[in-house]
Amino acid sequence: MTMNVCWVAITRARWFSFLAIPALALAADAQTARLGRGVNAYDLRDFPTATQTLRGLQVPKVADYTAYYLGWSELLAGSPEAAVRVFDTYSSRPVEESPLAGKISVAHARALINLKQPTAATRAIEILRSAPSLPQPEALFVLGTAYELAGDRLNALFCYRKAYYGYPVNDFSIQSQAAIEKLRLQMGANFPEASASDKLERARHLLEVRDYRTALAEYTALASSLPDPARDEARAGVGAAQYLSGDAAGAFRYLKSFQLSVDEEDARRLYYLSEAAKKLSDDTEMLAAIRTLNQKYERSPWRLKALLSAANRFIVANDASQYTPLLRAAFQEFGDDPATAAPHWKLTWDAYLNGRNERIPLMREQILRYPRDSRSSTALYFLGRAASAAGKYGEARAWYERNSVAFPHFYYAVLSRERLMESKLLTAKPDKATNEWLDQIDWGAPRDFSAVVANAPTRLRVERARTLMAAGLAELADAELRFGARTEKEQPHLLAIELARSMPTPFNALRIMKSFSSDYLSIPFESAPLSFWQMLFPLPYKDDIDRAAAGMGLDPFSVAGLIRQETEFNPSASSGKQALGLMQLLFPTGREVGRRQGIPVPTARTLFDPAINIRLGTAYLKQQLDQWRGDWTQTLAAYNAGPGRVRQWLAWGQTYNEPAEFVESIPFNETRDYVQAVLRNADMYRRLYGPNGQARAKAQDVSDNYDTPAVYLTSLPKAARTPGGGLKAAPRKAAPLAKTTRKRSGTPQAKKKAAAGRPGA
Repeated sequence: MTMNVCWVAITRARWFSFLAIPALALAADAQTARLGRGVNAYDLRDFPTATQTLRGLQVPKVADYTAYYLGWSELLAGSPEAAVRVFDTYSSRPVEESPLAGKISVAHARALINLKQPTAATRAIEILRSAPSLPQPEALFVLGTAYELAGDRLNALFCYRKAYYGYPVNDFSIQSQAAIEKLRLQMGANFPEASASDKLERARHLLEVRDYRTALAEYTALASSLPDPARDEARAGVGAAQYLSGDAAGAFRYLKSFQLSVDEEDARRLYYLSEAAKKLSDDTEMLAAIRTLNQKYERSPWRLKALLSAANRFIVANDASQYTPLLRAAFQEFGDDPATAAPHWKLTWDAYLNGRNERIPLMREQILRYPRDSRSSTALYFLGRAASAAGKYGEARAWYERNSVAFPHFYYAVLSRERLMESKLLTAKPDKATNEWLDQIDWGAPRDFSAVVANAPTRLRVERARTLMAAGLAELADAELRFGARTEKEQPHLLAIELARSMPTPFNALRIMKSFSSDYLSIPFESAPLSFWQMLFPLPYKDDIDRAAAGMGLDPFSVAGLIRQETEFNPSASSGKQALGLMQLLFPTGREVGRRQGIPVPTARTLFDPAINIRLGTAYLKQQLDQWRGDWTQTLAAYNAGPGRVRQWLAWGQTYNEPAEFVESIPFNETRDYVQAVLRNADMYRRLYGPNGQARAKAQDVSDNYDTPAVYLTSLPKAARTPGGGLKAAPRKAAPLAKTTRKRSGTPQAKKKAAAGRPGA
């Protein structure tokens, strides 16, 4: 099977005809084509052409898009009266569940404001105050403008301030600031100054969006101007921004130089003081700050954060004498916080490894306290291992079976299914008492994605998206489907597949699927169509993977699982450390492996060639596997964290009875998750593409002759073909009230690759 045919087979099953809409019906009819031309003219700021093209347009399924772009074009062409007529007409019969509803309300209000009449401004206020889901802070700015035109300066000022202080990193924030200053001049002595809480809110938002340097400047100014007790938050904010901007030494000196009278702000100060000391490797000062938190602010969430952060420092150093009391304090005193699942499990795991009597009660407690946390899957597996070691095979079977059901695609559920195939467990009857105990747990209900027939709202959503695609408006179609996935009445997995099938590469499609169904690991295999899983676990470059793996004596599904975790099959991937291509090879490593394999690697760009990267990466993986004596868990840990780290962890002297015990003992969360993910991925690839998976695909009539996503794109009008599946975003309006910028991307070469269906595009 060739690479392209493989991608055909895994993405386009006949069941997807649930809409009964032929894919080739996307060819734009005259009205749909006009919509595309009108939006294109709008994007090019050719408003007279846009209005001429869109007037009288009849595309009922997407009437909201016609109204939106026509109304804006009329307004920007200098005819607010015509724009108001467009929006008034549309408002009499609006499209239900439209992603443009809030934007149309804002545009309607803008058009009314541009009539420069107080009565029209009053109408604009009514529209904005009654409309749901308005885009912010634009709506606040427009509402402020309407109030100002209506002569209500105080309400105008309130709106401008909400936009300025609540949304600091935004063009409308800048415009709101100018409007505030204008009102200051007009109101003179009657101008009310902003409250301390408003000013602090702006600085808080700057920290949240990681604009640390601007936040530092704002907090510094507020620390010298605000009255007590508001000044305490500003002073703590200075230290936080200083630390987060990279100046740990400066933050430490600053935060240690004072105390605060507001308890929660002083707790915040102590947290960042401990973090700065940790960054400076000053354990004495770090622990001193935590002791003060323990004494003064026992229940503060800042104390919990400090306890967990300091404990992690000692965990990576394997210093149990230091991390144990920190973790115990965290889960004993903040047990209702989900963040305590990690410290509770670490202490539970230490008890298990050391064979302490409390290990079984602690694992049961882990499940009772945190049933939906992934560590409950770990606890279920090792409860099964402990029961099996004690000869309690019925109990072990109960633990393993529940793990497979409650956490179907997690690493320890995979291991549980493997254990269930052992001879002593195959014949064991699940323990009744264990199952009764497990039945009392609220595991949560996974979403049901089993439907392959669209309901009416989903069908309408897809029809709208396909109309937009046919008009060449791929980005609007993308936004349409994403909006539908957030509504209660629609079926997100079907919308995800509709969008993913139009992507030019498996990488793009996989990203789409994961963004629509982030909880897919908890969805039972049988609760979603086969194509849903095949899009989440694609297998492009199958021939290259099979050949390279066979040449090295490796399991091809393990290689595929590693590639999915490393790059999600993006052949152009490049990490911050300059690891390149599908299997993330450093250039010196790739060149050295290439020399041994007789494969020239003249430049770093060579590693972006999928076939070469897979050959070199598989050879390097085999080399690493040999170094670790065939242990996949240690090999993958070294692939992610480096061989030196793994040797350090093994030198700690712990005896592991099975590879899973080593995996669970990896102190780096990222590396532990990586190893589990690769092995879990490999299992899913075997289920999908091994002998059983092929039989299942045949039973569901997966057709190799069905159009690939790339072919699907080539059936569209030329304007609709786009690299990455996108073209036109909803406009960032350039009304008389706001400045607009338009960003375009994509090269003719990239478009050519996308249209040709080349997975390497």
